[in-house]
Amino acid sequence: MPELAEVEYYRKRWDPGQGQLVEKVSVNGKARIYRDTSATGIQRQLKGRTFIGSLAHGKRMMFQFSEGRWLGLHLGMTGKLFSAPSDYVIEKHDHLVLTLKGTRLVFTDPRMFGKLSLDVTGDDTPPLWWEELPPQVLDRRFTREYLGAFVRRFPRSPLKTLLLDQRGFPGIGNWMADEICWQLRIDPAARMGELPDSILPDLWKITRKVSRDAIRVIGTDWKKPPNSWLFNHRWKDGGHCPRCSCELVRADLRGRTTCRCPRCQV
Repeated sequence: MPELAEVEYYRKRWDPGQGQLVEKVSVNGKARIYRDTSATGIQRQLKGRTFIGSLAHGKRMMFQFSEGRWLGLHLGMTGKLFSAPSDYVIEKHDHLVLTLKGTRLVFTDPRMFGKLSLDVTGDDTPPLWWEELPPQVLDRRFTREYLGAFVRRFPRSPLKTLLLDQRGFPGIGNWMADEICWQLRIDPAARMGELPDSILPDLWKITRKVSRDAIRVIGTDWKKPPNSWLFNHRWKDGGHCPRCSCELVRADLRGRTTCRCPRCQV
């Protein structure tokens, strides 16, 4: 599932179309990505509108078009966005293609876990539901006090489970949560109520640091993270901790595969 940095990367793939008029909208109306909206409605509302720009919030994206048309998009597990030349031939899994004067903007999704939504506000104001989303971890509203108030509501929840909760940590997914726990040197399964309040400043600091670093490295041009991150070592059995070289442990934690160092994270 794409996380904060991957979403930021794919959001910018449509940047070449900014300022251009949508001449044609091609849809696959039977694709599950239209389960929350109408494919023909998207065609009707976006054709003839100018693509203005985009926003990202956690794992969600929002694309602004003229006359207050807002296209919401969630990548799901296999969704991708890219721009292509105007003569690009639409392929089987390209479920939404916007044809502009000099380019085509494509949303492709083989497994169709992604989804689209369409809101019409009539102006430059995003829809209310977007405005009411919780603060992102790099937002100035995401303060130490905000984080502390959120995690204290769930004393019986494991730390990693809370990090994956999009109500408190928008955009944090499986690998980022493992990275945060590893950098904190805390077992992902540790219950929040059993951890001292003294960890909260470090939890806030490292959550923001991992998010900034992920956007800088992955969200900019999909660079490979450095080997000093847990990221490069956590995916397969037999990986070793980049800090102490101990063999990493992989286990299930409330339905999610979790990786930790048994020596560093106690």
